[in-house]
Amino acid sequence: MTTLQEYHDDNFINGDWVKSLSSTKIEIVDPSTEEVWGAVPASTVEDIDRAVQAAHDAFRGTGWSDIGAPARAEMMMRLADEFEARAERLAMIITSENGTGITETRQAAGHAGKLLRYYAGLADYVDQVDERPFPGVADQFTEVVRQPRGVAALIAPWNFPVALVMVKLAPALIAGCTVVIKPASETPLDLRILMEAAQAAGIPEGVLNLITCSRDVVGALVEHPLVAKVAFTGSTGVGRLLAEQCGRLLRPVTLELGGKSASIVLTDANLDYFASMLNRTCLRNTGQTCYNSTRILAPRSMYNEVVDAVATVVGNTIIGDPFDPATVYGPSASQKQAATVAEYIRIGQEEGARVAVGGSGMPEGITRGYYNKPTVFADVNNQMRVAREEIFGPVLVVIPYEDENDAVSIANDSPFGLGGSIFTEDADHGAALARRIESGSVGINFYGSNLAAPFGGWKDSGIGMEYGPEAIGAYTRMKSIHRKR
Repeated sequence: MTTLQEYHDDNFINGDWVKSLSSTKIEIVDPSTEEVWGAVPASTVEDIDRAVQAAHDAFRGTGWSDIGAPARAEMMMRLADEFEARAERLAMIITSENGTGITETRQAAGHAGKLLRYYAGLADYVDQVDERPFPGVADQFTEVVRQPRGVAALIAPWNFPVALVMVKLAPALIAGCTVVIKPASETPLDLRILMEAAQAAGIPEGVLNLITCSRDVVGALVEHPLVAKVAFTGSTGVGRLLAEQCGRLLRPVTLELGGKSASIVLTDANLDYFASMLNRTCLRNTGQTCYNSTRILAPRSMYNEVVDAVATVVGNTIIGDPFDPATVYGPSASQKQAATVAEYIRIGQEEGARVAVGGSGMPEGITRGYYNKPTVFADVNNQMRVAREEIFGPVLVVIPYEDENDAVSIANDSPFGLGGSIFTEDADHGAALARRIESGSVGINFYGSNLAAPFGGWKDSGIGMEYGPEAIGAYTRMKSIHRKR
């Protein structure tokens, strides 16, 4: 239970806290207790304009884009140190905002620091000049250089509110962009700590700006004429709207969207090991993780054993107070999300799926908070809504398959293509099978994003890549300078 009280009427613009022009507030609710413990301004279009103008002035006027990537890298390293020094307060705020377990949120600052340091280490890559000769012409060559795009609008989700900003912010900063960050309405307070760290690290005024606003005015940020790049993580529905806006403007956009990934259990898989990896691979953050493998594909020959293994793990995992380090499953992040999960549990039962564990109602012993019973559905076919639609909660479905070709077909029969996993004693065979999965990433016997390797979705799961040096390309333009020797 949080004891925090965080009520604010300002945004971070041009290196300082500036009172919003709006008198309307966005309330912050602890999803484990349903108690209001904070508020931020529901900023106006004019507030957004001030933030974008500050970022534009910093890009053009203070030299952030001109000082060179090594100088920017030095400041990013200081920012990493300052942010990590605030790790415990950050963890308390995130858990109070979205109900993510404190064990998970205590890693948030360290993960952010790793991202900042990783991209700082790519400074030479950013400034590298690629000299290319004209084919067949001896005295002519071209210098190919990267240049920053300008102001980047970074729009964050509520499930991992710091990590999913930092995967955008770190490559944007090393590329030479300035930014305006718009956090989710449910989780607007944690990034205020990032702004404090930026002040302490000496990040120049206007390079980082933070604006809180409701969803009905965020379009003013996306379509602002001084914004050169948009990056968004969130639902596929909202992503489509942003893609339409950016398409009209010919504005580059990175979209990391929803998922309904498959975890394929092969006949030679070690079920005890699979069970030990289940929560991290399939239900991380109480199922509120985009890449979770929430469809478990089990061979028909061992279907009952897989269902029993999954149901046993889910049924025996601790659910409760997210501030208790022993808790694995917490609440949904909001009342709306808990209602969505409850509706999908009802839909699954209506569709004829068998509840192997869980079901409708509140978990035993819990009387308040936005909780659902962690639920495993068996006897599911891939055409059911609970197998095709992203639920974003503690709900798994177990689907039988006949052979490996059938498993691949079922895995690929989805509008999404974000993550996935394959469990097998033959890792090389699993890796070969992974190449047949229509997804941006697949893990063999585990799943975990590597910050040095590209991450992104296929199909309805998004456009573009984050992580790795590939992410820097989203925040730069390529220029060819043709020369003679």
